[in-house]
Amino acid sequence: MNTEQQHRERALTDRVLASFDETGDERLRHLMHGLVEHLHDYIREVRLTEQEWHSAIEFLTAVGHVTDDRRQEFILLSDVLGASMQVVTVNNEAVSDATEATVFGPFFIEGSPQVPLGGDTSGGASGQPCWIEGQITDTEGNPVPHARIEVWQADNDGFYDVQLDQDVTTGRAHLFADELGHYSFWALTPTPYPIPHDGPVGRLLEAVGRSPMRASHLHFMVTAEGKRTLVTHIFVHGDELLPHDSVFGVRDSLIKEFAAQAADTPPPGGRDLAGQPWARARFDITLAPAQAP
Repeated sequence: MNTEQQHRERALTDRVLASFDETGDERLRHLMHGLVEHLHDYIREVRLTEQEWHSAIEFLTAVGHVTDDRRQEFILLSDVLGASMQVVTVNNEAVSDATEATVFGPFFIEGSPQVPLGGDTSGGASGQPCWIEGQITDTEGNPVPHARIEVWQADNDGFYDVQLDQDVTTGRAHLFADELGHYSFWALTPTPYPIPHDGPVGRLLEAVGRSPMRASHLHFMVTAEGKRTLVTHIFVHGDELLPHDSVFGVRDSLIKEFAAQAADTPPPGGRDLAGQPWARARFDITLAPAQAP
Protein backbone atom coordinates (compact mmCIF):
# COMPACT_ATOMS: atom_id res chain seq x y z
CA MET A 1 0.00 0.00 0.00
CA ASN A 2 1.41 3.39 -0.96
CA THR A 3 1.97 6.23 1.46
CA GLU A 4 -0.82 8.39 0.04
CA GLN A 5 -3.37 5.58 0.57
CA GLN A 6 -2.24 5.08 4.15
CA HIS A 7 -2.54 8.84 4.75
CA ARG A 8 -6.10 8.97 3.38
CA GLU A 9 -7.26 6.04 5.49
CA ARG A 10 -5.72 7.41 8.68
CA ALA A 11 -7.04 10.90 7.99
CA LEU A 12 -10.60 9.59 7.73
CA THR A 13 -10.29 7.79 11.06
CA ASP A 14 -8.96 10.96 12.69
CA ARG A 15 -11.88 13.04 11.32
CA VAL A 16 -14.42 10.56 12.69
CA LEU A 17 -12.68 10.49 16.07
CA ALA A 18 -12.67 14.29 16.19
CA SER A 19 -16.43 14.35 15.59
CA PHE A 20 -16.92 12.93 19.09
CA ASP A 21 -14.51 15.28 20.86
CA GLU A 22 -17.29 17.56 22.14
CA THR A 23 -19.33 14.73 23.66
CA GLY A 24 -20.30 15.96 27.11
CA ASP A 25 -20.36 12.53 28.75
CA GLU A 26 -16.71 11.59 29.25
CA ARG A 27 -17.42 7.86 29.42
CA LEU A 28 -19.50 7.97 26.23
CA ARG A 29 -16.72 9.89 24.47
CA HIS A 30 -14.20 7.24 25.57
CA LEU A 31 -16.47 4.43 24.35
CA MET A 32 -17.05 6.04 20.96
CA HIS A 33 -13.37 6.82 20.43
CA GLY A 34 -12.43 3.23 21.24
CA LEU A 35 -15.15 1.80 19.01
CA VAL A 36 -14.20 3.94 16.02
CA GLU A 37 -10.48 3.30 16.43
CA HIS A 38 -10.86 -0.47 16.62
CA LEU A 39 -13.55 -0.66 13.94
CA HIS A 40 -11.48 1.33 11.47
CA ASP A 41 -8.38 -0.70 12.35
CA TYR A 42 -10.32 -3.88 11.61
CA ILE A 43 -11.59 -2.59 8.25
CA ARG A 44 -8.08 -1.58 7.22
CA GLU A 45 -6.44 -4.75 8.53
CA VAL A 46 -8.72 -7.22 6.71
CA ARG A 47 -9.16 -4.88 3.68
CA LEU A 48 -12.94 -5.23 3.95
CA THR A 49 -14.67 -5.23 0.57
CA GLU A 50 -17.86 -3.30 -0.13
CA GLN A 51 -19.71 -6.57 -0.77
CA GLU A 52 -18.54 -7.95 2.58
CA TRP A 53 -19.71 -4.74 4.26
CA HIS A 54 -23.15 -5.07 2.61
CA SER A 55 -23.33 -8.72 3.70
CA ALA A 56 -22.53 -7.73 7.28
CA ILE A 57 -25.29 -5.09 7.26
CA GLU A 58 -27.77 -7.62 5.87
CA PHE A 59 -26.73 -10.11 8.56
CA LEU A 60 -27.26 -7.62 11.38
CA THR A 61 -30.59 -6.58 9.87
CA ALA A 62 -31.66 -10.23 9.87
CA VAL A 63 -30.59 -10.55 13.52
CA GLY A 64 -32.80 -7.58 14.34
CA HIS A 65 -35.79 -9.01 12.47
CA VAL A 66 -35.59 -12.29 14.41
CA THR A 67 -35.30 -10.57 17.79
CA ASP A 68 -38.55 -10.10 19.71
CA ASP A 69 -39.81 -10.23 23.29
CA ARG A 70 -39.26 -14.01 23.42
CA ARG A 71 -36.03 -14.38 21.44
CA GLN A 72 -32.90 -12.25 21.72
CA GLU A 73 -30.78 -13.02 18.66
CA PHE A 74 -28.35 -10.20 19.46
CA ILE A 75 -27.49 -11.87 22.77
CA LEU A 76 -26.94 -15.13 20.90
CA LEU A 77 -24.60 -13.35 18.51
CA SER A 78 -22.69 -11.81 21.40
CA ASP A 79 -22.54 -15.23 23.06
CA VAL A 80 -21.13 -17.17 20.11
CA LEU A 81 -18.48 -14.49 19.50
CA GLY A 82 -17.32 -14.81 23.11
CA ALA A 83 -18.18 -11.16 23.69
CA SER A 84 -20.70 -11.97 26.42
CA MET A 85 -18.16 -14.03 28.35
CA GLN A 86 -15.50 -11.36 27.93
CA VAL A 87 -17.87 -8.71 29.36
CA VAL A 88 -18.63 -11.07 32.26
CA THR A 89 -14.91 -11.64 32.85
CA VAL A 90 -14.07 -7.93 32.77
CA ASN A 91 -16.91 -7.02 35.12
CA ASN A 92 -16.43 -9.83 37.65
CA GLU A 93 -12.88 -9.31 38.82
CA ALA A 94 -11.37 -12.28 40.62
CA VAL A 95 -11.81 -11.85 44.38
CA SER A 96 -10.32 -14.45 46.69
CA ASP A 97 -12.24 -17.71 46.20
CA ALA A 98 -15.52 -16.11 45.08
CA THR A 99 -17.57 -18.32 42.79
CA GLU A 100 -16.90 -17.57 39.15
CA ALA A 101 -19.54 -15.94 36.98
CA THR A 102 -20.56 -16.96 33.50
CA VAL A 103 -22.96 -15.86 30.77
CA PHE A 104 -26.48 -14.72 31.54
CA GLY A 105 -27.96 -16.19 28.38
CA PRO A 106 -31.13 -15.14 26.53
CA PHE A 107 -33.72 -17.17 28.46
CA PHE A 108 -34.04 -15.47 31.84
CA ILE A 109 -37.39 -13.81 32.55
CA GLU A 110 -38.62 -11.88 35.57
CA GLY A 111 -41.43 -13.07 37.78
CA SER A 112 -40.53 -16.72 38.37
CA PRO A 113 -42.59 -18.57 40.99
CA GLN A 114 -41.20 -18.89 44.51
CA VAL A 115 -40.66 -22.35 45.97
CA PRO A 116 -39.77 -23.24 49.57
CA LEU A 117 -36.46 -24.78 50.57
CA GLY A 118 -36.52 -28.33 49.28
CA GLY A 119 -39.18 -27.41 46.72
CA ASP A 120 -39.44 -28.42 43.08
CA THR A 121 -38.30 -25.85 40.50
CA SER A 122 -39.11 -27.98 37.45
CA GLY A 123 -42.75 -26.91 37.21
CA GLY A 124 -43.62 -30.21 35.56
CA ALA A 125 -40.95 -30.04 32.84
CA SER A 126 -39.72 -33.39 31.53
CA GLY A 127 -36.46 -34.84 32.81
CA GLN A 128 -34.73 -36.79 35.54
CA PRO A 129 -35.24 -35.35 39.04
CA CYS A 130 -32.10 -33.92 40.60
CA TRP A 131 -31.50 -32.75 44.17
CA ILE A 132 -29.30 -29.63 44.43
CA GLU A 133 -27.97 -28.38 47.75
CA GLY A 134 -25.24 -26.17 49.11
CA GLN A 135 -24.34 -23.25 51.33
CA ILE A 136 -23.81 -19.60 50.49
CA THR A 137 -20.92 -17.86 52.23
CA ASP A 138 -18.85 -14.72 51.82
CA THR A 139 -15.15 -14.65 50.97
CA GLU A 140 -14.26 -14.88 54.66
CA GLY A 141 -16.29 -18.06 55.12
CA ASN A 142 -19.22 -16.46 56.93
CA PRO A 143 -22.73 -17.69 56.07
CA VAL A 144 -24.82 -15.33 53.93
CA PRO A 145 -28.37 -15.60 55.30
CA HIS A 146 -31.53 -15.38 53.20
CA ALA A 147 -29.82 -14.87 49.83
CA ARG A 148 -32.21 -15.02 46.89
CA ILE A 149 -31.45 -17.87 44.49
CA GLU A 150 -32.96 -17.74 41.02
CA VAL A 151 -32.65 -20.89 38.90
CA TRP A 152 -33.69 -21.70 35.35
CA GLN A 153 -32.99 -24.49 32.90
CA ALA A 154 -34.07 -26.33 29.76
CA ASP A 155 -36.21 -29.44 29.87
CA ASN A 156 -35.07 -32.91 28.85
CA ASP A 157 -35.79 -32.06 25.19
CA GLY A 158 -33.54 -29.00 25.32
CA PHE A 159 -36.24 -26.33 25.43
CA TYR A 160 -36.83 -23.48 27.86
CA ASP A 161 -40.43 -22.61 28.63
CA VAL A 162 -40.19 -19.37 26.61
CA GLN A 163 -39.43 -21.45 23.52
CA LEU A 164 -42.63 -23.45 23.80
CA ASP A 165 -45.84 -22.56 21.98
CA GLN A 166 -48.02 -22.85 25.07
CA ASP A 167 -48.05 -20.22 27.80
CA VAL A 168 -46.43 -22.16 30.65
CA THR A 169 -43.78 -21.54 33.29
CA THR A 170 -41.49 -24.53 33.74
CA GLY A 171 -37.89 -25.10 34.70
CA ARG A 172 -37.56 -21.84 36.56
CA ALA A 173 -38.21 -20.64 40.12
CA HIS A 174 -36.63 -18.73 42.98
CA LEU A 175 -36.08 -19.51 46.66
CA PHE A 176 -34.29 -18.08 49.66
CA ALA A 177 -31.45 -19.58 51.65
CA ASP A 178 -31.98 -20.09 55.38
CA GLU A 179 -30.35 -18.09 58.18
CA LEU A 180 -27.12 -20.08 57.83
CA GLY A 181 -26.98 -19.74 54.06
CA HIS A 182 -28.07 -23.33 53.38
CA TYR A 183 -30.28 -23.99 50.40
CA SER A 184 -31.75 -27.00 48.61
CA PHE A 185 -34.22 -27.67 45.84
CA TRP A 186 -35.31 -30.20 43.24
CA ALA A 187 -34.47 -29.50 39.61
CA LEU A 188 -33.80 -31.62 36.54
CA THR A 189 -30.49 -33.29 35.75
CA PRO A 190 -29.08 -30.95 33.06
CA THR A 191 -28.78 -32.28 29.52
CA PRO A 192 -27.09 -30.78 26.43
CA TYR A 193 -29.10 -28.71 23.98
CA PRO A 194 -28.48 -26.45 20.99
CA ILE A 195 -28.85 -22.71 21.14
CA PRO A 196 -31.51 -21.57 18.66
CA HIS A 197 -29.84 -22.12 15.30
CA ASP A 198 -32.68 -21.63 12.83
CA GLY A 199 -31.81 -17.96 12.37
CA PRO A 200 -28.89 -15.82 11.21
CA VAL A 201 -26.63 -16.81 14.14
CA GLY A 202 -27.22 -20.46 13.35
CA ARG A 203 -26.32 -19.84 9.71
CA LEU A 204 -23.12 -18.12 10.85
CA LEU A 205 -22.15 -21.13 12.98
CA GLU A 206 -22.84 -23.47 10.06
CA ALA A 207 -20.73 -21.35 7.72
CA VAL A 208 -17.72 -21.51 10.03
CA GLY A 209 -18.16 -25.19 10.92
CA ARG A 210 -19.11 -24.71 14.57
CA SER A 211 -21.68 -26.64 16.58
CA PRO A 212 -24.60 -24.81 18.25
CA MET A 213 -24.56 -27.23 21.21
CA ARG A 214 -24.27 -26.05 24.79
CA ALA A 215 -22.77 -28.24 27.49
CA SER A 216 -25.30 -29.48 30.08
CA HIS A 217 -25.91 -26.79 32.70
CA LEU A 218 -28.22 -25.24 35.26
CA HIS A 219 -28.47 -21.44 35.58
CA PHE A 220 -28.15 -19.59 38.90
CA MET A 221 -28.49 -15.95 39.86
CA VAL A 222 -27.74 -15.22 43.51
CA THR A 223 -28.35 -11.85 45.17
CA ALA A 224 -27.75 -10.70 48.73
CA GLU A 225 -27.40 -7.33 50.40
CA GLY A 226 -23.83 -6.05 50.34
CA LYS A 227 -22.69 -8.75 47.92
CA ARG A 228 -21.92 -8.72 44.21
CA THR A 229 -24.74 -10.32 42.24
CA LEU A 230 -23.59 -13.67 40.91
CA VAL A 231 -24.83 -14.97 37.56
CA THR A 232 -23.43 -18.42 36.90
CA HIS A 233 -24.11 -22.03 35.88
CA ILE A 234 -23.12 -25.44 37.12
CA PHE A 235 -22.00 -27.99 34.54
CA VAL A 236 -22.09 -31.78 34.55
CA HIS A 237 -18.79 -33.56 35.12
CA GLY A 238 -18.04 -35.95 32.26
CA ASP A 239 -20.11 -34.13 29.63
CA GLU A 240 -18.21 -34.49 26.35
CA LEU A 241 -19.35 -31.00 25.29
CA LEU A 242 -17.52 -29.22 28.13
CA PRO A 243 -14.56 -28.24 25.87
CA HIS A 244 -16.89 -27.21 23.03
CA ASP A 245 -19.61 -25.12 24.66
CA SER A 246 -20.95 -22.87 21.90
CA VAL A 247 -20.98 -19.73 24.06
CA PHE A 248 -17.66 -20.34 25.89
CA GLY A 249 -19.44 -20.39 29.25
CA VAL A 250 -17.67 -23.33 30.92
CA ARG A 251 -15.29 -22.67 33.79
CA ASP A 252 -13.50 -25.58 35.45
CA SER A 253 -14.58 -24.47 38.93
CA LEU A 254 -18.23 -24.76 37.91
CA ILE A 255 -18.07 -28.40 36.78
CA LYS A 256 -19.83 -30.51 39.41
CA GLU A 257 -20.41 -34.19 40.02
CA PHE A 258 -24.03 -35.15 39.45
CA ALA A 259 -24.13 -38.43 41.32
CA ALA A 260 -26.61 -40.95 39.92
CA GLN A 261 -28.98 -42.45 42.49
CA ALA A 262 -30.77 -45.76 42.03
CA ALA A 263 -34.55 -45.77 41.96
CA ASP A 264 -34.70 -47.46 45.36
CA THR A 265 -32.49 -44.81 47.04
CA PRO A 266 -34.69 -42.76 49.42
CA PRO A 267 -34.85 -39.15 48.15
CA PRO A 268 -34.45 -36.17 50.51
CA GLY A 269 -37.61 -34.99 52.18
CA GLY A 270 -39.38 -38.24 51.46
CA ARG A 271 -40.44 -37.12 47.99
CA ASP A 272 -42.31 -39.77 46.03
CA LEU A 273 -40.45 -40.19 42.73
CA ALA A 274 -42.63 -43.07 41.57
CA GLY A 275 -39.68 -45.41 41.27
CA GLN A 276 -37.58 -43.12 39.09
CA PRO A 277 -33.80 -42.96 39.35
CA TRP A 278 -32.55 -39.52 40.29
CA ALA A 279 -29.33 -37.58 40.78
CA ARG A 280 -27.84 -35.21 43.31
CA ALA A 281 -25.21 -32.48 43.24
CA ARG A 282 -23.69 -30.02 45.68
CA PHE A 283 -22.88 -26.43 44.79
CA ASP A 284 -21.39 -24.30 47.55
CA ILE A 285 -21.43 -20.64 46.56
CA THR A 286 -19.06 -17.89 47.67
CA LEU A 287 -20.22 -14.32 47.06
CA ALA A 288 -17.80 -11.45 46.53
CA PRO A 289 -18.35 -8.10 48.24
CA ALA A 290 -20.44 -5.59 46.34
CA GLN A 291 -18.41 -3.49 43.95
CA ALA A 292 -17.99 0.18 44.74
CA PRO A 293 -20.32 2.40 42.69
